[in-house]
Amino acid sequence: MIRIASLCLIFALCIGCNSSKAQQDATVKTGIEVLVENNFELLQGKRVGLITNATGVNANLVSTIDLIDQAEGVELAALYGPEHGVRGEYAAGDKVKTYVDERTGVTVFSLYGDTRKPNAEMLEGIDVLVYDIQDIGVRSYTYISTMGLAMEAAAEHDIDFVVLDRPNPLGGYKIEGNIVEEGYISFVSQFPVPYIYGLTPGEIAKMINDEGWLEGGQKVKLDVVGMEGWSRNMTFDETGLPWVPTSPHIPHEYSAYFYVATGIMGELGVFSEGVGYTLPFQVFAAEWIDEAKLAIEMNALNLPGVIFRPTVFKPFYGKHQGKELHGVQIHFSDIEEAELMNLQFYFMQVHHKLYPDVDLFAQAENRWSMFDKVNGTDQIRKLFGENYLVSDIEAYLNKDVQTFREKSKAYYLYN
Repeated sequence: MIRIASLCLIFALCIGCNSSKAQQDATVKTGIEVLVENNFELLQGKRVGLITNATGVNANLVSTIDLIDQAEGVELAALYGPEHGVRGEYAAGDKVKTYVDERTGVTVFSLYGDTRKPNAEMLEGIDVLVYDIQDIGVRSYTYISTMGLAMEAAAEHDIDFVVLDRPNPLGGYKIEGNIVEEGYISFVSQFPVPYIYGLTPGEIAKMINDEGWLEGGQKVKLDVVGMEGWSRNMTFDETGLPWVPTSPHIPHEYSAYFYVATGIMGELGVFSEGVGYTLPFQVFAAEWIDEAKLAIEMNALNLPGVIFRPTVFKPFYGKHQGKELHGVQIHFSDIEEAELMNLQFYFMQVHHKLYPDVDLFAQAENRWSMFDKVNGTDQIRKLFGENYLVSDIEAYLNKDVQTFREKSKAYYLYN
């Protein structure tokens, strides 16, 4: 694994990049680019159903939709979109109904509305389902849930399934968190994997299929069109590929690190994690916090790979719109060393020390269910809620990491 001296330099470089530079510097070919180079051999003579969104593009930012639609010997017969639609034309949370893609004239079936799993009507006449969506390598980010449900549907209707592989922006080595437990399987924790699972979409698709995690243990005929040039120790900026926001609050490739660091806490709804402001998932804040004291206490923990800066801001939208919030901004100095998932719990530990009269979990009782689903268990809430000490949950968070690391190696497609 590589060591990153400072993500600050990376962030500056990423913001300054444009698509032409990314193309020139690209060292990685994604699955769609490999498929095109092979003249769509896997799809020849077939009616294709494509599951994609705005992130499904090549290095020139040409949509996979248009590449397959224009391919000779291949018929793009249907499109299937998760949240935001197949071209990113719908806002976050909008329920999307069936519509027609204006550019291709192909029907788009929504997988983010009344139906999350393609049904028989949606799959009529389809020979192969193709999946091409950029993920962020985090269990609660629902694209792998969409992929798994589509794999189930393909297995049930004897349809082939193809994954066009893409990089994991968290790399292929970082694994954090406990495995989802029985009773806590949900759309935000669909499969028994750690919170950060260290696999590409193609690799986790193979694991889902071969481990019998599809409903009833069924298996689909699965092909993965692998990347060329990607290695497990790569950060996304090293691929040279352009980053397309995977959702409105993941605007940059480095946003994935912050999502892990604050997103679970954000489910409680008590604090701001920066959503609604220009720093989504990059802060811990609330109206009553003394930002200077919080920064001192957080930095006094000497957590590896991270520094905290006091900050004051007013969100532009969302629950905290217009309120003056005080807290800290997260700055990573060494992402390899940083324990991402723990950061939000350390913040809640320090907050409890500074403000013991603020009963966090009592305020968020109506959010316990979602908090537990994202954690894949209720044990994290129960253990942590007793004393608000990270030391009380560390063993639980780490108990499955090494076992999963060894088990998942069987599904590696890249070194």
